[in-house]
Amino acid sequence: MQAEHRQQRKVHALQRQIARLEQRLHSLNLLSRRCTKGRVAVVLVGLCTTLIAERLLSTGVGLLTAGLFIIGFLSVAAFHNRIKTRLWRYTLWCRLKATHIARLRRDWERIPRSPQGPEESEHLFAADLNLTGERSLLQLLDTTTSQGGSARLRTWLLQPILDVTHIHARQERVRELVPLAAFRDHLALCGALVARATDTRWAGEPVLAWLQRHVAPPSLARWVVLLGLLAATNMVLMSLHALALLPAWWPLSLALYLTLYLYKHGEAHDLFVDAYRLEQALEHLRAVLLYLETRKYSGTPHLAALCAPFWRAAQRPSMALKRIARIAGSAGVQQSNLLGFLINALVPWDLYFVHRLNQYKEAIKHDLPVWIDTWYELEALNALAHFGYLHPDFVFPDVLPVTTLTAQPILRARGLGHPLLPPEGRVCNDFALGHVGEIALITGSNMSGKSTFLRTLGVNLSLAYAGAPVNATALQTALLRLFTCIKVSDSVTDGISYFYAEVRRLKALLRALVAAEPIPLCFLIDEIFRGTNNRERLIGSQAYIHALTRGHGVGVISTHDLELITLADTVPRIHNYHFREEVHDGRMVFDYRLRLGPCPTTNALKIMQMEGLPVDVDGQCGL
Repeated sequence: MQAEHRQQRKVHALQRQIARLEQRLHSLNLLSRRCTKGRVAVVLVGLCTTLIAERLLSTGVGLLTAGLFIIGFLSVAAFHNRIKTRLWRYTLWCRLKATHIARLRRDWERIPRSPQGPEESEHLFAADLNLTGERSLLQLLDTTTSQGGSARLRTWLLQPILDVTHIHARQERVRELVPLAAFRDHLALCGALVARATDTRWAGEPVLAWLQRHVAPPSLARWVVLLGLLAATNMVLMSLHALALLPAWWPLSLALYLTLYLYKHGEAHDLFVDAYRLEQALEHLRAVLLYLETRKYSGTPHLAALCAPFWRAAQRPSMALKRIARIAGSAGVQQSNLLGFLINALVPWDLYFVHRLNQYKEAIKHDLPVWIDTWYELEALNALAHFGYLHPDFVFPDVLPVTTLTAQPILRARGLGHPLLPPEGRVCNDFALGHVGEIALITGSNMSGKSTFLRTLGVNLSLAYAGAPVNATALQTALLRLFTCIKVSDSVTDGISYFYAEVRRLKALLRALVAAEPIPLCFLIDEIFRGTNNRERLIGSQAYIHALTRGHGVGVISTHDLELITLADTVPRIHNYHFREEVHDGRMVFDYRLRLGPCPTTNALKIMQMEGLPVDVDGQCGL
């Protein structure tokens, strides 16, 4: 209940912020409409006044009047453009706050989807734990505005660096960023204002690919000078011929110019194909870097150290990108074939800008990848920090090194819940695993919460090793390698049955368990060997669980096979837990509480009977 109340307070605070922004938007819209009418009025009044002044006074007075009204119109237009920019900023801000509310309420339809990543069907735990895809942990976390930032966040979840020092350092950065909500919102707005789109993420690959492209040889500078002199000669000869001071010698010099220009033109063509796109990408990045390099970092030492490449750089990143964007924009003139031909027939426009662009490329080819990479890192950290900001009841886990395995429990959690569930439907449990080789065997009825608990444990461990807060009141865990077997699926195209797919998965798990790794494996298995008959499932499950207890790992196994609970009588490392249900007024009620011991109830026959299937409850005994 406390979590629900905290969520409601957070939602109400965001709704109040949205209400204030909408009031401001209403005022700005009124002002924008007045500016539109004002621009029309200036044009109409200006035309009338200019005509009257020209008729009654003189042409000079009419032209002066027209000039004054043109200045007035441009002033009104400039003011109107500033209003439009503010309107767009407040609109984006409202959408941003609404997305925050959607993340709190787990309103998946209104949470932006993350970019599609590579297929993770063979990943050790991604699909089983709903880490990626629709309604996933990544979708809930991902507030990034760049594709690279989203990819980095995905990597932290799917391929964590299992190093305590590394995890603690990231936790400190995230912890410092949690209260900086305004900083995160402003950073997101900076890029969105330039991009003019809220559903696309900035792609850095074209910019980085441009950096790696072939650089024109130094001799190009000499060609630019030579062609520039020929272009000047052409203009002089044309002018002198127009004044009848020289014969028509300029066609000869122009032919020489065009011959030499076409000889070198190929070196410029490829560089300008994507000039317009490069300009847009750099403008987006420049807006972000401008904010980061001018922000004050007092009181945030970790953020200051991370952003040092921006504010300590010998040259301001935003200015360097502004110069390149300006040159790329000038280069884009040749995207119009006719205009490009006319300009280059007069002066070596494209060759000059090839030369200038390559000069700036050489100047920033080492710095720009660092700036982009740092922004990606900050975006991913901000996503984790925003997750913590929206959930102040979540805690940072205590991640222990492998050397503490003999002195500390391998995992101990209080109030552990599933972060993808809304607070009103989330039940939290306490749980612990003592030492390597220990297995928790969970029994329970259908729909009692066994599979959800496995995912709860796995998702929170993924968050812990990514450096994020976890859905718990306390969590202490050693470093563990995750491996799950929960959502096994068959393949018609590959001719693989469900049972064979499960066997292959469990074999891979066993190989990982006995691998020569210092970090133990944490395995989560749901309904072991469910794809075969009862007798063989029981024999296979008993043998497999015995093998698991001898490996370098710990784990949790859920099952319907109540016969397996007797393993705890002969193997001290196996402990029984269960979920149960009760029947009230003909309805099954689940409390989703994890309890010690084997499950005392079953409900398969009850469910069949409630759905109207022919079941003899008194004469049968179901699982």
